[in-house]
Amino acid sequence: MEIGMIGLGRMGANMALRLLRGGHRAVGFDPRTEARAALEKEGAGSADSLAALVAALPAPRVLWLMVPSGAITDTTLDQLLPLLAAGDTVVDGGNSNYKDTLRRAATFAGRQLQYVDCGTSGGVWGLAAGYSLMIGGDSATVERLRPLFETLAPGRDQGWGRVGPVGAGHFTKMIHNGIEYGMMQAYAEGFSILQHKHDFALDLHQVAQIWRYGSVVRSWLLDLTATALEAHPGMAGIAPYVADSGEGRWTVDEAIDLNVPAPVITQALIERLRSRDTDSFSDKLLAAMRNQFGGHPLTHE
Repeated sequence: MEIGMIGLGRMGANMALRLLRGGHRAVGFDPRTEARAALEKEGAGSADSLAALVAALPAPRVLWLMVPSGAITDTTLDQLLPLLAAGDTVVDGGNSNYKDTLRRAATFAGRQLQYVDCGTSGGVWGLAAGYSLMIGGDSATVERLRPLFETLAPGRDQGWGRVGPVGAGHFTKMIHNGIEYGMMQAYAEGFSILQHKHDFALDLHQVAQIWRYGSVVRSWLLDLTATALEAHPGMAGIAPYVADSGEGRWTVDEAIDLNVPAPVITQALIERLRSRDTDSFSDKLLAAMRNQFGGHPLTHE
């Protein structure tokens, strides 16, 4: 099967390479010349514009979008839409908000174009290990694209599936990432408690290695935590700043809309926000209040 990959960042490029190695033909577009050149060295074709990419693919075309969520996705789709013909399919493999996906899919359906949303997990390890693919879209279209999904996934019948109609893929990936927030926070807090027990001088990498085998808390995320603790035992040189790409916020918003309590995921999101406040007004005010009602001493900068 032939596919056009739009967006050759690390994940998009790796997905194109996995498809190539699985026997598919891939043509990639990225505005960066060096990204296109790197893909060409691996045996793929490249195009220097969206129009050239569409022209290089046989009809009906399949184009896989791997660009950041939000305005960039909308801009790219607005430029792509007039270039397509009835029967073409666009797969959005980024972390789009499912509500945006529903809006975009409606626009494409009005042009007799198929829109498939594919929540994608696997990060930098996906090229070697395969990607977890949560797919939303028309069942016949997803079935037609089965060879692509089977190649990208860890196995032909593992790690991928159509989870529902269009929008369901990105919705499922959103909740997946919300769960990830909670798991990461639990690991971080647990290892922090271990690190603060100075009397025992615990080797955190050793503990992580022990937990990786036989423990009920073992996971791939713990494997990665062990690797991080080996490389940075005391986290020296790493700023206590944790970014978020939006999915945790969307998950909390959805939980509120559905009246579903999600305290762990919500608190994990709050902790990420706290990590960015290097001059916390609220903490200063808390100290000032304690001083006012109890005469507790203030620590001055």
